[in-house]
Amino acid sequence: MLEGSILQKLEIAHRHSSRPIHFGVYYKNTLVSLCHALEDHILTDDGAPLVITAFQQGKWYLQEANRYADIAKRSREIAIMASADTGFAEHTTSQLPNVHLVPIEAGDPVEQEWHLIILSPKYTAMVICQELSEADYGIGGLPASDLERKFYGLWTFEPELVRETAELAIAHIEKYNPELASKLTAHKQAIQAGIISPKDLGLVVSRVVDYLQNGQENSIPVALDRNLVSNEIQAFLRMAQLMDLADINNPMAAAEVVAICETMGQLLDLPAWQIKRLRLAGLLHRIDPLQKAESVFTPGASTSYEEEAPSCPLTCPLVPGVQVLRTMPRLRAIAQIITHQTEWWNGTGEPAGLAGDEIPLESRILALAADFQWRVCQQQYSEQSGQDIFAQALDYCRKQQSTRFDPKLVDTLTLLVMGLQQGLDLPLMTPKVSSSMWLLDSRWDSHSKSSQEIDSYSK
Repeated sequence: MLEGSILQKLEIAHRHSSRPIHFGVYYKNTLVSLCHALEDHILTDDGAPLVITAFQQGKWYLQEANRYADIAKRSREIAIMASADTGFAEHTTSQLPNVHLVPIEAGDPVEQEWHLIILSPKYTAMVICQELSEADYGIGGLPASDLERKFYGLWTFEPELVRETAELAIAHIEKYNPELASKLTAHKQAIQAGIISPKDLGLVVSRVVDYLQNGQENSIPVALDRNLVSNEIQAFLRMAQLMDLADINNPMAAAEVVAICETMGQLLDLPAWQIKRLRLAGLLHRIDPLQKAESVFTPGASTSYEEEAPSCPLTCPLVPGVQVLRTMPRLRAIAQIITHQTEWWNGTGEPAGLAGDEIPLESRILALAADFQWRVCQQQYSEQSGQDIFAQALDYCRKQQSTRFDPKLVDTLTLLVMGLQQGLDLPLMTPKVSSSMWLLDSRWDSHSKSSQEIDSYSK
């Protein structure tokens, strides 16, 4: 990272903290899709956000200047940092009273950075990246295509991190324009940005995924395609993390459900690819905010499984939110697991009324693990001992075996509880969502022994 850059200052501030920042590498076309999605959400939001951006060079700002004229109408203030190329200050958008240009000097490390920081009363979001140097590209040297330029950084909705980065950006602006910095600080302090609401979160994530997928429609190299897919998955993982963060009564739900699912999968001797699907389904199992969010590009598309997968044995009404996951081929299996976690063993559940072994195994495991985790969480502040908490939660699950839960899986959970009572410590996994390529293992698509079963789940 460049000395004195905003990205470096953010990294240093968290280097030795309990929550160090995990950065990833993004291609330019991925960043364009991400930024356009986040910018366009401003146009649908009435929160009048504070927007701080860094465009590297004035010419990149000029490509987006007309868009920013529309964004300015819905924003309280916009500050734009970039090198002062020809036309940078002359564009009509630059003359708007709430648009402020900050011409950065040659050699300023921000000249190599790409930022979009949004502080709204309803939500926060940001993209903060720094372009790789020629040396970083290695033997291959600089890319021939502009779309293949690479940037190092992250994007997030986390309020505290966005506010902290906004403060760093304002401090940098102060070197050039103290009066503007003071004005931006006042606006930042006036905005009590909270955790994004489930409705807004669903809309933002849906828009991000749609824009990323729209970017894939053109013919692009495989590496860029994988970068886009990785970021689509990151959008959902970030949503899951914020959902847990917003639930003060059960803030570790996703991590704990994943730990239970993985341990049960190991006790059942499931193959690695199936445990991997369980892991991702566990992270995303509380996807309720997307239940009412439809694709902003393809509303109402794909209303039945037969339309795209005639061979799929599970035909049922689609849950709108989970359908957003289905638009990604690599998440169709996960969408199906999440959809059918509400089925009951006796066939009285939803959405398809499946019974017994008709319910996907991962869905049965996820349903039991999520219910057990929730009951343990409800009991944790009671006067009972830890052992009694596990036993009481298990007892609730046992009462529902053969009606709601698979009795064989309840037996597996019983073994797990015995381990917990004897001091077994389940490792909790917090996904490094900025570098989540581990979720895209090709074995999902090419596992020779189980490819047919995988295909039946993924459509």
